[in-house]
Amino acid sequence: MNIAVIYGGKSKEREVSLRSGKGVANALRRKGCNVKEIDFVSSNFIRELHDIDVVYLALHGRYGEDGKIQGLLDILEIPYVGSGVLASALAMDKAKAKRIFDYAGIRTAKDLVLKKEQSIELKQIEEEFGYPLVVKPNQEGSTIGLSIVKKREELEEAIENAFLYDTEILIEEFIEGTEVTVAILETEKGIEALPIIEIVPNKNTYYDYESKYSAGGSEHIIPARIDKNTENIVKKWAIAAHQALGCSTLSRVDFIVPKDQSLPVILEVNTLPGMTETSLYPDAAKAIGLSYEDIVYRLVEITLRRSTKPNN
Repeated sequence: MNIAVIYGGKSKEREVSLRSGKGVANALRRKGCNVKEIDFVSSNFIRELHDIDVVYLALHGRYGEDGKIQGLLDILEIPYVGSGVLASALAMDKAKAKRIFDYAGIRTAKDLVLKKEQSIELKQIEEEFGYPLVVKPNQEGSTIGLSIVKKREELEEAIENAFLYDTEILIEEFIEGTEVTVAILETEKGIEALPIIEIVPNKNTYYDYESKYSAGGSEHIIPARIDKNTENIVKKWAIAAHQALGCSTLSRVDFIVPKDQSLPVILEVNTLPGMTETSLYPDAAKAIGLSYEDIVYRLVEITLRRSTKPNN
């Protein structure tokens, strides 16, 4: 089986993608696969896909998770691990995804969408959201460009910073609580929510970029220390979010469990979650007895099985 692992790319998450891709490529080689590693910045990208049976997408952020590379692979008729064009684009657009979650009955944080060209009234934002509040780009991952704003002096700077990464940003209410995540795996038996992981930042107050990717930046607690009722709601909503966006094969759905014991709040759906050996998705797989190599290879198997089905 000839597998291309596509990683790197042009997004702000390039370095994370390189780590995910190298890990996936090595795992597949240990499983006996013929693996070609392709950095998405290659000028010979399409030519390098010649004689490839399946693509493992280890890209993150723009051009990787937003449906663009998925559309190209669809045109080339090459199967790939992960969601298709529409689900990828919707998940990447946080504002649109939240409207879909609302429709599906999944609790979201109150938000306001701001476009770069419109006038912004700081007083209106303060009156509607109070402090602290969250400012983030609409289409970025890994908390890039995100700020937790605690006072007026920080708000304008946070908005300017978010607009460096996108022409559309989100203002959201800040919800204090515990961050948890649910890995979703689709098999021939259906959609499965893997054990919930509680994320505890070690270096910083919030689960920011440093907490996610630096050594010892965070602790992953499995199973999460939440009550059974909350666990059931989080798993149910994670599957519902995956289905509502039309995701395929895998995703990882992030939530906040509020400190005030109200219903969980969905943060986002990651259609191509990080896949280094210490990432959240492989950690969840380990909790059900699947090694890093096993889960990576299984995702490829599921993709190939689907691609050979009639009318697929």
